[in-house]
Amino acid sequence: MRIVSLLPSATEILFALGLGENIVGVSHECDFPPAARSKQVVIQSRVKKDALPAEIDAQVRDFVSRGESLYAVDADLLETLQPDLIVTQDLCHVCAASPDDLATALSRFSYPPEVLTLNPLDLGDVWRDILWVGEETGRTEEAEHLLEKIGGQLESVERAVAKIEHHPRVAFLEWLDPFYVGGHWVPEMIERAGGIDLFGLPRKPTFRISLQDIVEAVPDVILVSPCGYSAEQARNEYRNMPFPEQWSATPAARNNRVYALEANGYFSRPGPRLATGVEILAKALHPMLAVSAEAERAILPVTVGASSAPSTTARAASS
Repeated sequence: MRIVSLLPSATEILFALGLGENIVGVSHECDFPPAARSKQVVIQSRVKKDALPAEIDAQVRDFVSRGESLYAVDADLLETLQPDLIVTQDLCHVCAASPDDLATALSRFSYPPEVLTLNPLDLGDVWRDILWVGEETGRTEEAEHLLEKIGGQLESVERAVAKIEHHPRVAFLEWLDPFYVGGHWVPEMIERAGGIDLFGLPRKPTFRISLQDIVEAVPDVILVSPCGYSAEQARNEYRNMPFPEQWSATPAARNNRVYALEANGYFSRPGPRLATGVEILAKALHPMLAVSAEAERAILPVTVGASSAPSTTARAASS
């Protein structure tokens, strides 16, 4: 089976099911595992790579308002690759090529490939999609084993969290300029990790809030995880923000409980690593907990000091 994945999370799922050799094409954002970078890239972003965060947000809004896709599908290359299966999504057109764009590219095929369209809204949907991909690719047993591993990981975290009485109030920031908060599966992840999400709505998209909204919510913990950013880039971006004194007075800032987290690996992409994301959240919210080394390394405390150049990685508007 020849597979094209237009979605980073789908690429991760396919590799986790042992289908790396079957993948012949990916999106420009498919970067995990590292072997994904060796695949042919069949879509590219129309958003300027070197734009500042506010400019990226403006570009995204402009494309969306005009009903235009943020991505260009290389129809010629796609036709050359002759895939049997294409995996894409219809959740967020800021995250991948829209179904209409893909349909246009496939209209030139004499025998169009099967298209598997994922649309997860919460963790249950993500785990269902893993099984679905497994069924469609003849890897049902591998998918079931992967889900067993994920279930054990989540159960371990939830057992530890169940013993803790204090649940901190959390502001999860998916973008900083302007501010957006995490949605869809992120509020559920925070709840499973023993926190109270102050803004996000389960199964609902991310949305914009103001700095004053955050200050007035009095967060105990602020998590900085802009979509498309590494933890280091998120920390740099935060350090370059011009925060007023009232921000410093919030419990999170006052008690040095502002943390930068990698978005792509553990929060933005609906794939297997969301389970590790729950671990990361649990450790950030409850520092006394013992978690995996991967989760431990993924948390960067933010202290506002000497700044570095702001990141220009593109934002995806869904969390």
